[in-house]
Amino acid sequence: MTAVRIPPIQSLLAFEAVARLRSVTQAAAELSVTPSAVSHRIRQLETQLGLKLFATRGEFLPSPEGAAYLLRVREAMAALQDAPRPARPAPAATRLRVAVTPTFSRQLLLPRLALFRHAYPDIELMLQVAIPIHNVTAEEADIELRFGVGPFPDRESMHLLSDEVCPVCSPEYLGEAGPFEGDFDTEAEIGRAHLIRSPLEPWRTWFRACGIGLPEPASGNQFNDLGLVLDAAVAGFGVALMRLKLGQGWLDSGRLVRLSRRSVRSPHDYFLCWKPGTLERWECAAFVDWIRQAMRD
Repeated sequence: MTAVRIPPIQSLLAFEAVARLRSVTQAAAELSVTPSAVSHRIRQLETQLGLKLFATRGEFLPSPEGAAYLLRVREAMAALQDAPRPARPAPAATRLRVAVTPTFSRQLLLPRLALFRHAYPDIELMLQVAIPIHNVTAEEADIELRFGVGPFPDRESMHLLSDEVCPVCSPEYLGEAGPFEGDFDTEAEIGRAHLIRSPLEPWRTWFRACGIGLPEPASGNQFNDLGLVLDAAVAGFGVALMRLKLGQGWLDSGRLVRLSRRSVRSPHDYFLCWKPGTLERWECAAFVDWIRQAMRD
């Protein structure tokens, strides 16, 4: 079998580039060679093929034979570019583990998370439960939501949200135990009510603000989750001390009603916390910046 002499690839590339760009100078710039080199390669190709590839040198329009050959050259280049490539593994997802307290997550974070998902679709968010009393997380987390007064010596932190508290109860309980005249700010009014207790939001905050000398209640139903406190009030357990931003949904739905026109700032705030160096990871810094702005809106 006689060996087939295939034109040099450099000549074929030069021919295709000049035919496409209609310029030797532009073809030379694309191929990173001199214009004279491009002209030489085309002449070499024409000599080997025995064809005149361009009808007019100045305009660089392919001749009929050149146009027919150009189609074959481009088909061959496309076939060479379509060579099989080894399968590449899909890039690993960028995972961000965030530990949040249950009620904060349901009432304030989840309604806003769609905005985060749209802003950062490449981040796979993993929400974990944080226990607010002892600032304990069930699993290791990159970012933690902590509830308290701060500072936290084992973490860097950013103040996220403060809130005010106000006594609330269900309309049904108000009909049974009320009416409570005034702003639920006297010992007589408070003494007529069953106070729902929680170590997360003690009643002494309200007592001190109202100038009441009562001690913290030592008996009565107690719940260690702020959402459960409010659900217990809905169920008629008594009067709860509600964080207004956190519990706005209970008020809007009419499940709970305020017993006072006044509100008192809670000494307990929400903080975002992380180990030193965590914000060097772009996804952690992005989440902190996003939630800081989201809580302002």
